Amino acid sequence: MLVALAGVRRCSGWRQGPVRAGVRSWSGAMPRRGKEKCKDSVKPPVPSGPVVTDKSGSLTIAIHAKPGSKQNAITDVTTEAVGVAIAAPPSEGEANAELCRYLSKVLEVKKSEVVLDKGGKSREKVVKILVSMTPDEVLEKLKKEATS
Repeated sequence: MLVALAGVRRCSGWRQGPVRAGVRSWSGAMPRRGKEKCKDSVKPPVPSGPVVTDKSGSLTIAIHAKPGSKQNAITDVTTEAVGVAIAAPPSEGEANAELCRYLSKVLEVKKSEVVLDKGGKSREKVVKILVSMTPDEVLEKLKKEATS
C-alpha cells in the first residue's frame, strides 16, 4: 500500500511534496508556541549610531543632507544620521560632490576614499569610507566638527 504524505512544512509556510486536491499549499497561519523557529528568521542586530562597519569591512555613515546652505557644516550627530549642511545647490550632483569633498576634509582622508553609496537623489544618503578607521574615530571627528 502506498501512502502519499502532504509534505513537510518549511519555515516560510509552503508545503513540499505532492499536494492533494482540497489541500491549501500555503497555510498562512502563525507558528504555534513551542514549535521550533526557523534559523533564517533571526535578524542581525540593528546597528546603533550613524557610523557602522558594513559586510565588506568599510565604514558607512548615514547622512541627512541639507543642500543650499550658506556654508558647509555638520549640524548635528544623532543616533539615526549625521546632519550635514552643504553649500551647493541640489542639482546635477553638485551637492553630492561637495558633500564628499567636505567629509574628506573633516575626516582627514583623500577625496577618492569618500564615496556616495546610496541616496544620489535623496536627502537621506549613505556615504562609504574606504579607509581603515574605527567607527569611534569617525564619530569623534564628526562630533568635534559639529561643536566647532
